[in-house]
Amino acid sequence: MSDEELSRRLTEQAVTEGADRAEVLPVSGIELDAGFRSLCESNACGNYGRCWMCPPDAGDIEELMEEIRTYRYALVYQTIGLLEDSYDIEGMAAAAEKHNRLSQRLRSLFEEDGFTRVLHLGAGGCRLCPVCARVDGLPCRHPKEAISSLETYGINVSKLAAACGMKYINGQNTVTYFGAAFYSRG
Repeated sequence: MSDEELSRRLTEQAVTEGADRAEVLPVSGIELDAGFRSLCESNACGNYGRCWMCPPDAGDIEELMEEIRTYRYALVYQTIGLLEDSYDIEGMAAAAEKHNRLSQRLRSLFEEDGFTRVLHLGAGGCRLCPVCARVDGLPCRHPKEAISSLETYGINVSKLAAACGMKYINGQNTVTYFGAAFYSRG
Protein backbone atom coordinates (compact mmCIF):
# COMPACT_ATOMS: atom_id res chain seq x y z
CA MET A 1 0.00 0.00 0.00
CA SER A 2 1.38 3.42 -0.93
CA ASP A 3 1.83 6.20 1.63
CA GLU A 4 -1.04 8.06 -0.04
CA GLU A 5 -3.36 5.05 0.18
CA LEU A 6 -2.39 4.50 3.82
CA SER A 7 -3.03 8.16 4.64
CA ARG A 8 -6.46 7.99 3.02
CA ARG A 9 -7.33 4.80 4.90
CA LEU A 10 -6.19 6.22 8.25
CA THR A 11 -8.16 9.46 7.83
CA GLU A 12 -11.27 7.51 6.79
CA GLN A 13 -10.92 5.24 9.84
CA ALA A 14 -10.55 8.23 12.16
CA VAL A 15 -13.73 9.82 10.80
CA THR A 16 -15.59 6.50 10.93
CA GLU A 17 -14.55 6.15 14.58
CA GLY A 18 -15.89 9.60 15.47
CA ALA A 19 -13.44 12.32 14.43
CA ASP A 20 -15.04 15.35 12.83
CA ARG A 21 -11.94 15.86 10.67
CA ALA A 22 -8.69 14.00 10.15
CA GLU A 23 -5.62 14.60 8.02
CA VAL A 24 -2.20 12.99 7.66
CA LEU A 25 0.78 15.27 7.34
CA PRO A 26 4.53 14.77 7.37
CA VAL A 27 6.14 15.39 10.74
CA SER A 28 8.51 17.79 8.96
CA GLY A 29 5.47 20.09 8.53
CA ILE A 30 4.76 20.27 12.27
CA GLU A 31 6.20 23.19 14.20
CA LEU A 32 7.71 22.30 17.57
CA ASP A 33 8.42 24.93 20.21
CA ALA A 34 10.12 24.37 23.57
CA GLY A 35 8.38 27.52 24.81
CA PHE A 36 5.28 25.47 25.44
CA ARG A 37 6.93 24.05 28.52
CA SER A 38 6.61 27.44 30.25
CA LEU A 39 2.87 27.34 29.55
CA CYS A 40 2.72 23.98 31.28
CA GLU A 41 4.73 25.32 34.20
CA SER A 42 2.17 28.10 34.68
CA ASN A 43 -0.23 25.24 35.53
CA ALA A 44 -3.32 26.83 33.99
CA CYS A 45 -4.84 23.37 33.49
CA GLY A 46 -3.97 22.12 36.98
CA ASN A 47 -2.09 19.03 35.77
CA TYR A 48 1.49 20.20 36.30
CA GLY A 49 3.08 17.74 38.73
CA ARG A 50 -0.25 15.94 39.14
CA CYS A 51 -0.25 13.67 36.07
CA TRP A 52 2.45 11.23 34.94
CA MET A 53 1.87 12.20 31.30
CA CYS A 54 2.30 15.94 31.95
CA PRO A 55 5.35 18.00 32.87
CA PRO A 56 7.54 17.79 34.75
CA ASP A 57 7.14 13.98 34.82
CA ALA A 58 6.61 13.50 31.08
CA GLY A 59 10.27 14.25 30.34
CA ASP A 60 12.62 16.90 29.09
CA ILE A 61 11.02 19.05 26.39
CA GLU A 62 14.03 18.84 24.06
CA GLU A 63 14.04 15.04 24.31
CA LEU A 64 10.30 14.87 23.69
CA MET A 65 10.58 17.09 20.60
CA GLU A 66 13.45 14.94 19.36
CA GLU A 67 11.27 11.85 19.80
CA ILE A 68 8.58 13.44 17.61
CA ARG A 69 11.18 13.99 14.88
CA THR A 70 11.89 10.24 14.75
CA TYR A 71 8.48 9.66 13.16
CA ARG A 72 7.62 10.31 9.54
CA TYR A 73 3.88 11.07 9.60
CA ALA A 74 1.12 12.17 11.95
CA LEU A 75 -2.56 11.37 11.74
CA VAL A 76 -4.08 14.55 13.17
CA TYR A 77 -7.74 14.47 14.15
CA GLN A 78 -10.24 16.78 15.79
CA THR A 79 -13.56 16.45 17.53
CA ILE A 80 -16.01 19.32 17.90
CA GLY A 81 -18.44 19.37 20.79
CA LEU A 82 -21.58 21.49 20.86
CA LEU A 83 -22.23 23.48 24.04
CA GLU A 84 -25.36 25.09 25.43
CA ASP A 85 -23.34 28.25 26.09
CA SER A 86 -19.75 29.28 26.83
CA TYR A 87 -20.19 28.28 30.50
CA ASP A 88 -21.32 24.72 29.76
CA ILE A 89 -18.67 22.91 31.82
CA GLU A 90 -20.59 19.62 31.66
CA GLY A 91 -20.75 19.87 27.87
CA MET A 92 -17.00 20.51 27.70
CA ALA A 93 -16.35 17.49 29.93
CA ALA A 94 -18.63 15.29 27.80
CA ALA A 95 -16.86 16.45 24.62
CA ALA A 96 -13.46 15.75 26.22
CA GLU A 97 -14.61 12.25 27.22
CA LYS A 98 -15.82 11.59 23.67
CA HIS A 99 -12.45 12.75 22.33
CA ASN A 100 -10.54 10.56 24.79
CA ARG A 101 -12.59 7.48 23.86
CA LEU A 102 -11.80 8.20 20.21
CA SER A 103 -8.09 8.45 21.03
CA GLN A 104 -8.16 5.02 22.67
CA ARG A 105 -10.06 3.47 19.71
CA LEU A 106 -7.52 4.93 17.28
CA ARG A 107 -4.70 3.55 19.40
CA SER A 108 -6.28 0.11 19.09
CA LEU A 109 -6.66 0.47 15.32
CA PHE A 110 -2.95 1.22 14.93
CA GLU A 111 -2.14 -1.86 17.01
CA GLU A 112 -4.54 -4.03 14.99
CA ASP A 113 -2.99 -2.76 11.76
CA GLY A 114 0.43 -3.99 12.91
CA PHE A 115 2.13 -0.65 13.51
CA THR A 116 4.93 -1.44 15.92
CA ARG A 117 5.87 2.10 16.85
CA VAL A 118 3.24 4.81 17.33
CA LEU A 119 3.26 7.86 19.60
CA HIS A 120 -0.27 8.91 20.40
CA LEU A 121 -0.81 12.41 21.82
CA GLY A 122 -4.12 13.90 22.86
CA ALA A 123 -5.87 16.91 24.29
CA GLY A 124 -4.98 18.15 27.77
CA GLY A 125 -3.76 15.75 30.42
CA CYS A 126 -4.07 12.01 30.05
CA ARG A 127 -7.59 11.72 31.51
CA LEU A 128 -7.55 7.93 31.26
CA CYS A 129 -8.06 7.61 35.03
CA PRO A 130 -10.44 9.82 37.02
CA VAL A 131 -7.47 10.72 39.27
CA CYS A 132 -3.92 10.07 38.12
CA ALA A 133 -1.91 7.76 40.37
CA ARG A 134 0.73 10.54 40.43
CA VAL A 135 -1.46 12.43 42.92
CA ASP A 136 -1.02 9.55 45.40
CA GLY A 137 2.65 9.01 44.54
CA LEU A 138 1.91 5.68 42.86
CA PRO A 139 3.14 4.46 39.46
CA CYS A 140 0.96 4.91 36.39
CA ARG A 141 -1.87 2.37 36.42
CA HIS A 142 -2.02 2.08 32.62
CA PRO A 143 1.39 2.98 31.14
CA LYS A 144 0.61 1.37 27.76
CA GLU A 145 -2.65 3.31 27.32
CA ALA A 146 -1.69 6.64 28.94
CA ILE A 147 -1.56 9.62 26.58
CA SER A 148 0.41 12.85 26.92
CA SER A 149 -0.88 16.07 25.42
CA LEU A 150 0.30 17.61 22.18
CA GLU A 151 1.50 20.64 24.14
CA THR A 152 3.61 18.47 26.47
CA TYR A 153 5.70 17.59 23.40
CA GLY A 154 6.01 21.24 22.31
CA ILE A 155 3.32 21.27 19.63
CA ASN A 156 1.50 24.52 18.95
CA VAL A 157 -1.98 23.13 18.36
CA SER A 158 -3.34 26.23 16.62
CA LYS A 159 -0.51 26.04 14.07
CA LEU A 160 -0.99 22.27 13.77
CA ALA A 161 -4.67 22.86 12.96
CA ALA A 162 -3.74 25.41 10.30
CA ALA A 163 -1.18 23.03 8.77
CA CYS A 164 -3.97 20.46 8.42
CA GLY A 165 -6.50 22.93 7.03
CA MET A 166 -8.61 22.62 10.19
CA LYS A 167 -10.13 25.36 12.29
CA TYR A 168 -8.75 25.72 15.80
CA ILE A 169 -11.96 27.47 16.91
CA ASN A 170 -15.16 26.22 15.34
CA GLY A 171 -17.65 28.90 16.31
CA GLN A 172 -19.64 30.08 19.26
CA ASN A 173 -20.86 27.43 21.69
CA THR A 174 -18.40 24.79 20.53
CA VAL A 175 -15.29 23.22 22.01
CA THR A 176 -12.67 21.64 19.76
CA TYR A 177 -10.17 18.98 20.81
CA PHE A 178 -7.19 17.69 18.84
CA GLY A 179 -5.14 14.52 18.91
CA ALA A 180 -2.40 13.01 16.78
CA ALA A 181 -0.87 9.61 16.21
CA PHE A 182 2.75 9.83 15.06
CA TYR A 183 3.94 6.84 13.04
CA SER A 184 6.42 5.50 10.54
CA ARG A 185 5.79 2.56 8.25
CA GLY A 186 7.32 -0.75 9.00
